[in-house]
Amino acid sequence: MITLKSPREVEMMNESGELLADVHRHLRDFIKPGITSMDIENFVRDFIESHGGVAAQIGFEGYEYATCCSINDEICHGFPRKKPLKNGDLIKVDMCVEYKGAMSDSCWSYAVGEASPEIKRLMEVTKKAMYLGIEQAQVGNRIGDIGHAIQTYAEGEGFSVVRDFVGHGIGPTIHEEPAIPHYGVAGKGLRLKEGMVITIEPMINTGDWQMKMDPNGWTAYTRDGGWCAQYEHTLAITKEGPKILTSQGEEGTY
Repeated sequence: MITLKSPREVEMMNESGELLADVHRHLRDFIKPGITSMDIENFVRDFIESHGGVAAQIGFEGYEYATCCSINDEICHGFPRKKPLKNGDLIKVDMCVEYKGAMSDSCWSYAVGEASPEIKRLMEVTKKAMYLGIEQAQVGNRIGDIGHAIQTYAEGEGFSVVRDFVGHGIGPTIHEEPAIPHYGVAGKGLRLKEGMVITIEPMINTGDWQMKMDPNGWTAYTRDGGWCAQYEHTLAITKEGPKILTSQGEEGTY
C-alpha cells in the first residue's frame, strides 16, 4: 500500500533526513586509508544515537548493523568488517535513521584516499544520474520517467544500471510501495502523486549490470568483478517539485 504523507509528516521526515545528512557530512573527513568499515559502523551508530536518533537498519528483516558498507565490486548490503580500507578503494555507506518516529534513508559513495580517474568518473556519473532521476520526480510524471532518465544517461556514459535493486517508498517503515526502478520507459508506470515519499538510489557499474549473491544471503556483487557506485536521497513529491529530505547542501553542483 502506498501512503501519502501530510506536510507535517514530510517535515518530520525532513528532520530525520537532516540528521542522516549530517552523518554523511562527517564521514567525508572520517573515511581514509587504514580505517575499517567496522570503524565506520561504530562511528555512524554512535553519531545517530548521540543525536537522539535510532539506527533503523538494526534488526530490519534480521540485519545486524546500522550501516551497509559495500566495497568496490560489492553492489549493496555489504557487512561492516575489520579489514583495513586501502588507498583507491570505493566504499558505499548506506543507512536509515528514525528520528522522532520519522524515517529517512540515504547512501553515499566515498573514495578512500585517491581514486583512479575511472572510479572518479563512475562516482560523478552515478551522482548526476541520481539527480537527473530526481528532476523527474514531479506530480503527474510516471515512475518510468525516473528510470528512463537515469538509464539513458548512465548507459550513454558507458556504464550499466543494476536491475535487481531499486528505490522504494519510505515511511512508516523503511521499505514501502512503490518500487522505483532506475531503468525503464518514459511515460510508463505508476503516476506520481503529491505526498508520496520515495528513495532514488541508482547503483551504477563499470562493467555489466548482472549480480551474484554472497553466501551470507545479503551482500550482492557484480558478476564480472566491475566496480559499483551508489548515491541515494529520500525525497517528497510536492506541488513545487521534488523536495530532497536528506540534502547535504550540494544539490546542483554535479
